[in-house]
Amino acid sequence: MSPASLQEAKRQYDQDGFLKVQQLFSGTRLTEIEEQLTLYTEQIAPHVPADDIVYESESLPNGGRAIRNLWRMENHSRYFRELAKSEDVLQLVAMLVNGEPVLMGVELFAKPPRVGSAVPYHQDNGYFNLTPPDALTCWLALDASSLENGCVHYARGTHSRGLWPHKATNVPGNSWGLAAPPDPATLDEVPGILARGDAMLHHCCLLHRSEPNRSDRARRGLLLVYRGAHCQIDPIGMANYKAAADAIRARAKAQ
Repeated sequence: MSPASLQEAKRQYDQDGFLKVQQLFSGTRLTEIEEQLTLYTEQIAPHVPADDIVYESESLPNGGRAIRNLWRMENHSRYFRELAKSEDVLQLVAMLVNGEPVLMGVELFAKPPRVGSAVPYHQDNGYFNLTPPDALTCWLALDASSLENGCVHYARGTHSRGLWPHKATNVPGNSWGLAAPPDPATLDEVPGILARGDAMLHHCCLLHRSEPNRSDRARRGLLLVYRGAHCQIDPIGMANYKAAADAIRARAKAQ
């Protein structure tokens, strides 16, 4: 991107809390990502720690369960760790996080056909607890993302309101959500309708959610998550989140 286009992207991101980038990856590179993801799910995912994979609660017709989330993929795959270092991505991310970008994670949000579950309103910084909140998620569409297959909905401008109160939820893979649902009438919500290869970058304090996948088409998103090197962790917020997460794990083991 040219200096002028980077500045315009920064202006739009600061205003809205999200930025759409058409064809962040395309052609041969996108095919390569698909091949490596297949390799990961078939050969690596069965052996990762239990906390690094989440399955959908609803069973498939064959009795199996589809993958919902893959976490910390960069810890298990050199390919995905290196993908997150792509210079064209880092150049833009550095501008948006106001400094040197640090990779926080590579993740998959699969949302399989018919069984892909909804994600309630939340802010990513409810998990991160970063101050200042200079962090973002680059959400790469591996499939076209539409209203029918459960695209992400972004509440424009809500990143400027700071961190809202959160509480534990019973949603596997999304254990932390808003303590009270917002009034939809107060939100300017924008559906993240993306072509395959497009990306949406959103601020860690932006309210967002998604509907279930009611279609016969997959809606996979590969997420590259970054923070600015200057960010610090709020110890009180992180302690509250970890206490809730530990309680959820304890209940799951007891069942």
